[in-house]
Amino acid sequence: MVPAELAAWMQQCQARIEVVLDGLLTPTAAQPALLHEAMRYAVLGGGKRMRPLLAYAAGEAAGAAAGQVDAPAAAVELIHVYSLVHDDLPCMDDDTLRRGKPTVHVRYDEPTALLVGDALQSLAFQVLVQARLDAGVRVDLVEHLAVAAGSRGMAGGQAVDLAAQGRILDLTELEFMHSHKTGALIRAAVLMGARCGAPLAPEALRGLDRFAAFAGLAFQVVDDVLDATASTATLGKTAGKDADDSKPTYVSVLGVEGARRLAAGMLDEALGALAPLGDTGGRLATLGRYIVNREF
Repeated sequence: MVPAELAAWMQQCQARIEVVLDGLLTPTAAQPALLHEAMRYAVLGGGKRMRPLLAYAAGEAAGAAAGQVDAPAAAVELIHVYSLVHDDLPCMDDDTLRRGKPTVHVRYDEPTALLVGDALQSLAFQVLVQARLDAGVRVDLVEHLAVAAGSRGMAGGQAVDLAAQGRILDLTELEFMHSHKTGALIRAAVLMGARCGAPLAPEALRGLDRFAAFAGLAFQVVDDVLDATASTATLGKTAGKDADDSKPTYVSVLGVEGARRLAAGMLDEALGALAPLGDTGGRLATLGRYIVNREF
């Protein structure tokens, strides 16, 4: 069960980022209307918004106001949604359900889904460049997100994932894949949020980075467990698909209980890494616990 204080804060941030994203997306009346409609369909009205939540929490730890974090929080979510739209395509994971509704290529068509992903990726960087932040901060944010989304981050991890289907990976290989495919964007969300506030001491910044690395991996471990144990209705996406597609997961290597123990150990490491931040890391700590104990 999510603590009441955390649940209220999460709902506040989720409502905030929904408004921000709605304002950034082009209205459907503008041409090309179908593309703009599909972009809004993909982005709005669903998802945990975990990456924006982490960005806001990290900004809070660095003394940034929520308004200073809106742009990076939105940008990282736009990249995340673009990755989901492309990931669901028949040439990738070939899924028909996302966030409780038909995937973009099912609701529209494959070419539109490709363009939605392309346009959301471009919009993410436009948002950062136009943010009302110091020029040096904007440059750093663009670099963080570009590296996290590219071949040394999310795209590279996806390439490893595609090449690994049907193979048995060991834990080291799994960690490499998921620290890129899932972890890189979560790490970017944390570091980008923190960059919007006051400069952190080197020790605190290293702790924040370590927290993000373990939290990102723990997120994927729990995702693997939920794919094997939760229902499609609960997840809002097709349950059991990893096993059906013979994908290497933490559950396929460790079993459900072994994966749960691994996630608990990663949480301990993540929480320990926040020690240099003191009380300012409290929000991140509660989010870390939520990541590991969530049910969807």
